[in-house]
Amino acid sequence: MPSRLRLIVMLLLVFTGLHGRPAAAQPADPVAASIRQQLQPVTGAPATGLDKARAQFYALGDFAPAWTRAADVDDLLAALRGMGADGLDPADYALHELLRQRAALADPQATPMQRASFDLLATQACLTALVDLYRGKVDPASLDTHWNFEPRQPAPGQGVQAVRDALANGQLASLFAQARPQNPLYDELRSALARWREVPTQADWAPIPDGPTLKPGMRDARVPALRRRLRVAGYLPSPVDGAADAGPSDDYDATTEQALRQFQSEQYLTVDGQLDPATRAALNVPAAARIDQLRVNLERARWLLHQLHGDFVMVDIAGYRIAYYRDGKPVWRSRVQVGKPYRSTPAFKSKITYLTLNPTWTVPPTILKNDVLPKVRRNRGYLAANHLRVLDGQGRELAPASVDWANPRGIVLRQDAGPHNSLGRLAIRFPNDYAVYLHDTPHQELFAHPQRANSSGCIRVERPRELAELLLDDPARWSRDAIDRAIDTGKTQNVTLARPVTLLLAYWTVDLHDNGRIGFRPDIYRRDAPLLAALERPRALP
Repeated sequence: MPSRLRLIVMLLLVFTGLHGRPAAAQPADPVAASIRQQLQPVTGAPATGLDKARAQFYALGDFAPAWTRAADVDDLLAALRGMGADGLDPADYALHELLRQRAALADPQATPMQRASFDLLATQACLTALVDLYRGKVDPASLDTHWNFEPRQPAPGQGVQAVRDALANGQLASLFAQARPQNPLYDELRSALARWREVPTQADWAPIPDGPTLKPGMRDARVPALRRRLRVAGYLPSPVDGAADAGPSDDYDATTEQALRQFQSEQYLTVDGQLDPATRAALNVPAAARIDQLRVNLERARWLLHQLHGDFVMVDIAGYRIAYYRDGKPVWRSRVQVGKPYRSTPAFKSKITYLTLNPTWTVPPTILKNDVLPKVRRNRGYLAANHLRVLDGQGRELAPASVDWANPRGIVLRQDAGPHNSLGRLAIRFPNDYAVYLHDTPHQELFAHPQRANSSGCIRVERPRELAELLLDDPARWSRDAIDRAIDTGKTQNVTLARPVTLLLAYWTVDLHDNGRIGFRPDIYRRDAPLLAALERPRALP
């Protein structure tokens, strides 16, 4: 059975205690008899996880129909319609077919088989929707071979018995609410999606025309369109809210400039208050595209938000940020540089186990082949200028002149420790298959750039010594002064953490700001489109 199906089975059957349950007696109710008959496996057809869960659901009630009360059906249909608020498509849960079949059941001549078919479809739609809310519709491993995050594990009472209990108590809406990630970030994303879905109905949503770069103090016919777009996005108050319009209609005034600067900051653009082509392009992204971006990130939230508890380090790849959390609360934040698009930083989970003070750097094979060797061939002095030593397979140093640089074999290049080292003065290590780690960098000037995808895959950290102090968590031996003194010796030294700390490398293309606005990030690795395509792939329930 594929791993995804095993997980679904575990989710829906856990804590029901039905493994090895003896078969129930043949039901006398003709609808129950039809349900039992339709649940019989088709010879040669593999049973899916949901098939098994549905069978167990009915076995709990001796195959009696579960959706006999109009109020329960109403609650289910409302819950399925509500899946749209989570960025999911109600059509994936047979909403229209359920409505059609329910209408047909109003006929007194409806057969037991018709009633059983409706009941079975309602149960399957309910279970499928709950699973999708609980852990996402799309299997992340199908899109990303690096993916190693554990899927969300069910808590006691969240199996098929919970659905029966919710039906018995009229609490189906509450069960759907509990299936969603119990994290305020998820609620904020849902609220943002609802707000953006209102935008296309507003007349103020219109592209800003092309033209020369608009600078503060200028007068331009495009200023009214700029103001309207900033209002719709929440960066300028609307006059209907009691605020006066800002200046003459075509005067690019200070209030509008400040709003545009805020937009640029939150959209990872150069913050200069100028309406240049990049800023205009960001303002002109269609509302439908922003809605899809929110839907994609809601799906990521269903994959990941259950991971955000306890102590951990989170690298927000597309946001170029890193944070240290204690008891699920951020206690330290900083900026990072991540991999270039063609050497992207992977998303995965690991544990930080040790630090290296004054690390040396062995040039990875890909960088050696694609970056370093072409430079050495053009200029042999590149090695000395970058403090690179040539070593053979046994670690013995070789004279550069003795190497055939047109076809070097069996060599490695190692960079001496020091401030010039590509890893800076500190590296933070964690097991992984991608030769990725967190580290200091001599390229501190790049942290000032709004978009920082300029490494070869590793994560360059601003102020890494502060993070090291938090990770070591040993004020007596490894205070900040002690870390500085050890680095100042120039000696390469590994320091093991007393307690490994979880590291999460995640990819989000939206920002949630304290003021309720949503920032939309550049999709630097083009990961949104494949996820959106998978999210929109229709699911056909039987």
